[in-house]
This record gives sequence, C-alpha cells and structure tokens, in this order.
Amino acid sequence: MFWNPWHGCKKCSPGCANCYVYYLDGKRDKDPSAVVRSKTSFDLPKKRDRYGNYKMPSGKEIATCFTSDFFIEEADEWRADAWQCIKARPDVEFLICTKRIHRFCECVPPDWSDGYDNVVIAVSCENQQKADERLPFLLSAPIKRRYIFVAPILEYVKLDEYLKTGKIDQVSVGGESYENARVCDFDWVKRIKRDCDRFGVKFDFHQTGSNFVMDGKHYRIKHRDEYAQAKKGMLYLDTLDKK
Repeated sequence: MFWNPWHGCKKCSPGCANCYVYYLDGKRDKDPSAVVRSKTSFDLPKKRDRYGNYKMPSGKEIATCFTSDFFIEEADEWRADAWQCIKARPDVEFLICTKRIHRFCECVPPDWSDGYDNVVIAVSCENQQKADERLPFLLSAPIKRRYIFVAPILEYVKLDEYLKTGKIDQVSVGGESYENARVCDFDWVKRIKRDCDRFGVKFDFHQTGSNFVMDGKHYRIKHRDEYAQAKKGMLYLDTLDKK
C-alpha cells in the first residue's frame, strides 16, 4: 500500500535523471518540481470506512512518500502532522525511502529517541559515490530498522563496509523504468546478493527496470512486467545459492 502525504520533488542526484514522478507528471501536464500537500490523502492512515475500519488495514507495509521525499525541505511545515499519523498507527509498518538522509536528525519528532518500532528508514543510493555519501548518515542516525535501496542501480555498488556493521536489515535492488531507462545489469544484482549473503543481510530484487541486461543479452521490458521478471530473477538467484 502507498501513502503520499505530499507530492513533487526536486532532483538532487544522478539517480533522479529519469525520475518516474517527472515522467508521469509530464504526461499529465503537472509540474513535478512543485511540492504540494495532498488535499485528500494527507491523513489517510487515520481514515476509516463507513464500518469504522481503517482504510489501511492492520499488518500492512505502507510505502510512504514515494512520489516525493519525506525529508525534503519544502515539506518541513507539514512533517510534524505526518509523524502524528505514523505514531497513531503502531499496527502498520511505514517504509520511508530518502535521498536526503543528511536531514534526518533535524526532521524527527521530539519523542523519536532511538526510533519508532513501526518505521523503517531506507536510503536510496544509485552508485558508489552516493552510497559512500549517504550510508554513514544512515548508520549513525538513531534508527531501529535500516534498509538500503540500490535504485535505480547504475553500477555495481560495494556495500561490505556497511553490511559488516550488522545495522542493515535489508538491501533491495531495482532498475530504472520507462523510455530513457539506463541499464540494469543482472551481474551487478548477483554480486550485491552475494555480498548480502556473506553478511547475513536479507536481499530483494524488486524490479528489473525497462532496460535489462542478463548474461550479455539485452532486454526491453514493459513497466508492468518489471516486477514479475524481478521475481523470476530472485528465483534464479535462489537456485544458484543451492548449487
């Protein structure tokens, strides 16, 4: 499930070059760089249906602010209210992915302490440079559960220095989508999977992207098929582990 309390973002990284939000908003004649608070879904986690049940059922993972960045400066005036929505739903898990982890400590609520039990903070790092810039902030911040998203993956990213700390709960890799997508090479995915296995870190390959290379062969994959093809890739990686 998705919850986008605000929408729109500012490009800040090589991974933003072909941002899916910019692509989709462009097709709708919307300005993707305008960060606006949602009029209808800002308090969605607290909304109930006519029977009194939460519209976001208990036990769900909520992908949070995936059409913006939860820690973007333009949302500073709204974030405290968003944290209240998160705090009100300890029965669901909020997955927050950011490229702005350097702002984390100035953006958490006063009662954050070492983190809320129902919040996972994921840092997106598309290449080695961004991994080395952002992941030290992720490791040093007071967070209970930490993920790394290598997405959109632009090269093999060596994560050993961060995985060996025991502080990373999961690594998820994904390719880039739509017309101008850059290559996602399955060899990079396999190497990151092996690194995770060495350090006992959970691994996920969540999407191939639209421009996929496997065993030297080049594939153009429709966006609707990227997730299913990635699942097949995970099954293939599992068979390699058993050999």
